[in-house]
Amino acid sequence: MSNNISRAWPAPAKLNLFLHINGRRTDGYHELQTLFQFVDHCDLLDFAVNKSGEITLHSNIGDVVANSDNLILKAAKSLQQRSATSFGAEIWLDKKLPMGGGIGGGSSDAATTLVALNHLWNTQLSLQELAEIGLSLGADVPVFINGLSAFAEGVGEKLITVDVPEPWYLVLTPDVHISTAEVFQDPQLPRDTPKLTLVDLMSNDWHNDCQQLVAARHPQVAKALAWLIEYAPSRMTGTGACVFGSFDTREQAEQVFAQMPADMSGFIAKGTNKSPLMLRLAQC
Repeated sequence: MSNNISRAWPAPAKLNLFLHINGRRTDGYHELQTLFQFVDHCDLLDFAVNKSGEITLHSNIGDVVANSDNLILKAAKSLQQRSATSFGAEIWLDKKLPMGGGIGGGSSDAATTLVALNHLWNTQLSLQELAEIGLSLGADVPVFINGLSAFAEGVGEKLITVDVPEPWYLVLTPDVHISTAEVFQDPQLPRDTPKLTLVDLMSNDWHNDCQQLVAARHPQVAKALAWLIEYAPSRMTGTGACVFGSFDTREQAEQVFAQMPADMSGFIAKGTNKSPLMLRLAQC
């Protein structure tokens, strides 16, 4: 890697603190209500701008991520087209977040690519314009571009910034890749949770409408939940597979982490209402 590299752009994980599915639309998408919060556990991306217009991607997990379907490449090319820039970039991904875990790794990588290259290419698109590109890549991408904890509804594109407590989380990462599309297509998925106002949602008990179905289909998820809920209020995030428990202090989370069975894996992270990506951009 050469010296003109802009390093360590974080692509943070998110947790869905609740996820309610209110119905299915005629176009097949689902109406939902959810609350996103970031955690300070992140993939990291490095960028080297070039004048050739070429976009290349390297990764610590091999070629699986560097094909043309990858959201990082799609994000970079979408920004190129939208801004008509002649610049390209060489990108390095240090992948730390599990794929198919419901913590937004791919969407977060795409958002960080858009935000970082918008800065490095000096293309000067607004966050709103970046979010429009992001929505074409995935429903969660605008949340990561917006960079603030948010209540989302519709298909996830209507965002209201919220301030919620920032606990420590122990996140368990069952070794199973869960397809979001398969969960949402499953006939057993509950789709009739009544829509509530934000005020009511914030004061009600939180749950995830996908959790029971996914736990029934994937014993690893059920096992992780059954273990973690003995120690802390615990839920699944998104469509899984990751499950999280919340703790008041890091010490409490670490004490439970130390007792984790040998056949489970996970990480400890701090909840944060401001994305580490926003903090990195502010340093530029």
